[in-house]
Amino acid sequence: MDIVLIHGMGRTPFSMLRLRRQLRRAGHTPILFGYSPTFESLQGATARLVRLIERRVDSDAYALVGHSLGAVLIRASLGRLQRRPPAACFFLSPPMRVCKAARFFSRFWVYKILTGEMGQLLANDAFMQQLPMPPAFTRIYAGTRGPRARWLPLGTEPNDLILSVSEATGDYPQFAVEVPAIHAFIMHSKLVYDDMIRSLATIEPPARPNPPCGQA
Repeated sequence: MDIVLIHGMGRTPFSMLRLRRQLRRAGHTPILFGYSPTFESLQGATARLVRLIERRVDSDAYALVGHSLGAVLIRASLGRLQRRPPAACFFLSPPMRVCKAARFFSRFWVYKILTGEMGQLLANDAFMQQLPMPPAFTRIYAGTRGPRARWLPLGTEPNDLILSVSEATGDYPQFAVEVPAIHAFIMHSKLVYDDMIRSLATIEPPARPNPPCGQA
């Protein structure tokens, strides 16, 4: 299956290389997608993602994997993929609602410069609430290796150092798998890629429409 891998904020496609290697060993065809929140708008990045899917994805069924902000890009792209939706989506430490970290850092000019429009949208309740969920199989991986203490920003709630589990799952805890990993490196977890590969094995390509008589 063709699988598009989308990195998170502050990372590059290189962060997905280990996951790409594991997916290749399982017989899949991973495709890296890169973007820059500093120099690119959300609309521009999602338009490029849709074009990449249209041009490079050849299989009848394909999957999307997004880490952190990459999961937001996937959800923002779904409206443009209605005629050819993904067969599965995997979200690695995704902000499923406005999180404390985004709300806090969005006030500072350095964050605004480095993360651009996308960083500000992560702190926008109206934007985050209107993002659709995929119509097909969806898995959320929420990290739990972050420190916990009453005096820390995320308190005693399980977290991945950046997001609490509740921020990473939002209204969809039924789709979630908790992973003993921190936010930046959750894609390197053996639990993640083993579960992803098992899930992909259960997804069948959609049936092709019967060709008109005489064109088979």
